[in-house]
Amino acid sequence: MARPFDAVLFDVGGVLMFPDPAVLIPTLAYYGASQDHDLYFRAHYSAMAVKSANASPEHDWSDFNAAFVEAVGVPEPNRSEAAYVLARVRNAHIWRAPIAGSREGLAALNRLGVPIGIVSNASGQVETVLRRSGLCQVGHGEHPSVLCVVDSDVVRVAKPDPEIFEFALPHFDGIERHRIAYVGDNVAMDVQGSTAAGLTPVLFDPFDDAAHLFDGMRIRSLADIVATFVA
Repeated sequence: MARPFDAVLFDVGGVLMFPDPAVLIPTLAYYGASQDHDLYFRAHYSAMAVKSANASPEHDWSDFNAAFVEAVGVPEPNRSEAAYVLARVRNAHIWRAPIAGSREGLAALNRLGVPIGIVSNASGQVETVLRRSGLCQVGHGEHPSVLCVVDSDVVRVAKPDPEIFEFALPHFDGIERHRIAYVGDNVAMDVQGSTAAGLTPVLFDPFDDAAHLFDGMRIRSLADIVATFVA
């Protein structure tokens, strides 16, 4: 079977890392939320599907926050206040909990010789967080290697503006852009942005929450991407 693409770019939030439950659990438990770590991972995707369905812009997380606090079990009378607090606690620097299989998936792609990189809407911190968390670094080192880390705050362009991908493409010289996959977890930001840039969008959707929003390739883990290169 022919490979659907020859290189892969990854988003970070919701693909490689998610907001640290060690921070969110005690914050939201005060309002009656569950303290089940796994539920906070699960809630991210159901809430992101709501954000995608509403095509909320990058700066507006209000619908995500409302859906998230409901998904982690905050009782209805407390949800408005809990969502307000979540909006102030969930900052860029707590997107640091590695998603299971992320490091292993990146390492497997390295072993297969697949060119990979990062393009993320972030706040100037993402390259450091990826390295500190042991997920990857630019160039060779102790962690899986990527060709580039494009942080929207650094380059001053953010998804869904397709121009953000232009900062990564020179690192993939010789590969046609439609042969480069972009893996993200949001339909409006990631799928639409990468499609506009001429890339092949792949939606990270581990619980099929966005199946009704996108009829292209969806994956449940990085292992699914690795499988496309070994099939």
